[in-house]
Amino acid sequence: MVEANSTTTKLLTLLNVSATKSNKKRKWMQDDALPVPKLNKRKSARFSDAVEVAGRNDKENNTEVVVDGSSGIQRADNAVVDEPEANENDTNPFEEHFGVRPRSLTDKAREAVDQRTWKLLKEKCGSLGSAVVEVPDGSDRTSNLANGQIDILERLKKPFEKRQEQLTKERRALQTDFLSLLSTRKDVYVTKASIDTQPSIREATALHALDHITRKRRRVLKNNERLAHASKASLPLPEDVQDQGFTRPSVLILLPFRNSCLNWINALITHTPKPDWQIDNYSRFASEYRLPADAVDKLATAEPGTYPRDHVETFKGNVDDSFRLGVKITRRNVKLYSDFYGSDIILASPLGLRMAIEKEKSGDFLSSIELLVMDQMDALTMQNWEHVQFVLAQLNKIPKESHDADFSRIKPWYLDGHASYLRQTILFTPYETPETRSLYNSQLKNVSGRVRTERRWPPVSVPEGIDSTFVRFDCAGPKDEPDKRFNHFTTQVLPGILKSAVQSANTVIFIPSSFDFIRVQNYFRKREDISFTVLSEYSSNQDISRARQAFFTGKKSFLLVSERFHFFRRYKIRGIRNVLFYAPPDHPQFYTEYLSYPFLDDGVDASDVTCKVLYSKYDWFRLERIAGTEAAVELIKRDS
Repeated sequence: MVEANSTTTKLLTLLNVSATKSNKKRKWMQDDALPVPKLNKRKSARFSDAVEVAGRNDKENNTEVVVDGSSGIQRADNAVVDEPEANENDTNPFEEHFGVRPRSLTDKAREAVDQRTWKLLKEKCGSLGSAVVEVPDGSDRTSNLANGQIDILERLKKPFEKRQEQLTKERRALQTDFLSLLSTRKDVYVTKASIDTQPSIREATALHALDHITRKRRRVLKNNERLAHASKASLPLPEDVQDQGFTRPSVLILLPFRNSCLNWINALITHTPKPDWQIDNYSRFASEYRLPADAVDKLATAEPGTYPRDHVETFKGNVDDSFRLGVKITRRNVKLYSDFYGSDIILASPLGLRMAIEKEKSGDFLSSIELLVMDQMDALTMQNWEHVQFVLAQLNKIPKESHDADFSRIKPWYLDGHASYLRQTILFTPYETPETRSLYNSQLKNVSGRVRTERRWPPVSVPEGIDSTFVRFDCAGPKDEPDKRFNHFTTQVLPGILKSAVQSANTVIFIPSSFDFIRVQNYFRKREDISFTVLSEYSSNQDISRARQAFFTGKKSFLLVSERFHFFRRYKIRGIRNVLFYAPPDHPQFYTEYLSYPFLDDGVDASDVTCKVLYSKYDWFRLERIAGTEAAVELIKRDS
């Protein structure tokens, strides 16, 4: 069955099941093909908005309340609502991309995306640096990154610009350039998000998300007014009122820890200041997403330099990795802890969201996501990446149930199953990995195009006098690579180490992949001639203390360390004289740190330390960050 027929079948099934379950007779279309007016029927549905008329006694105010069956938005005829703005019309970038008839959504563009035929251009993105711009082959859309225009509603833009006056020139330029890039509605993959730039980019992205939600809400209110006016005047109902998705949530933000969620909520509410806005349930949120009042945060209270700065910024505060939070936004109100189907934004960890989906046996609340944000992807890769893949697989699917949706108000491209071609995805990572690049290549299908920032890496700094030996092995393909690496390690590298009196003791083997770590550990267990101990992400505090002591005193000659252990714990290891990287580490600073640990001991000279790095051509991303871009090119070309 072709894709179009499959989508039609799903929709017909959804309609039939919904009609069967409903206690009321539901007529989706009248004989004259006009949308069914539901203006005088009060129902529980998505887009339930608390506008200014909410809470009033309508009879006392002599107002007539109009309720739209799909949106559930209550309005009084004499109520004051958002006024349209000069840049809010059918030709603005938002309507061009997310309107009823998106300009970019053509059959040719969708086919090009599916076949991965993109036109590649290189452009400058201001303070973001150089970038690769990809547009679907055959699309009439060209790159427009250099126009410098920011498409934000004036109501939100003016307070933001006022706050920018307090920032440095560099931060203002970064936020302006990034908002200009987001305004193109292209997918954006920032590959060099640093600790210094994260707050600025986060605040700009939160503003972009708030603007997206506000525009959607205004469009719904405007169409409600048109329908109400036509109904009262006994005029034909307008047909061009498709302004919604299957469900209300339109923004999904995936984050690794609760402290990340706290930062994003704080960034969001900087754009909704009091007294103009009211924030509901923030006290509860702060108590659940910060550390308990009696807890001591050793990272936040430690003397500067005690822990690496990136480790402090990542792990200070509440680092629980299982959470999910719904946020509902109305004209003057931000409500935290709203029900998913009544939320505009969902902030969650991949684990927390997966648990919710599996518990409810449905991910329908992700069917209408139009803006996907993934922050701190370096931390997400150190967690279970399968959770990320699971969540992304749930996006923009035809829902299993109708959830009281008014199908006459759903945008046609949702009904056609084309939502994934218009979703804007925004990714942040300090560096690339094969997992993040694969996600970029396979999951980002925006027909308006996508942008990936570029970065040239200098070689990392290491203690003077230490020579690193890069040992290359060849393999036929990425699927063959783990076996070839293990075979080269056990037959070529390890025998040479064991023959050396110097290298067969005080040796750390650093292993980035958890699967490789388990494999090497099992191999060492079978070897009676190897004395070793391990430090992994599953090691208890007692296990860690025992292993470090045994290695430092020489009771164990080898120490196997997983990269995830070092990422989460960041212990300084003493007693090292030889370092073997089973593969280059994902985090380039880890390379520097392990080569500096031998000098924690007294009387160690650089000539006493050896370093070997096992690599293949498929380690390009990691190799580039350590050896530098230019040197990595030569290492990849080098014969084994």
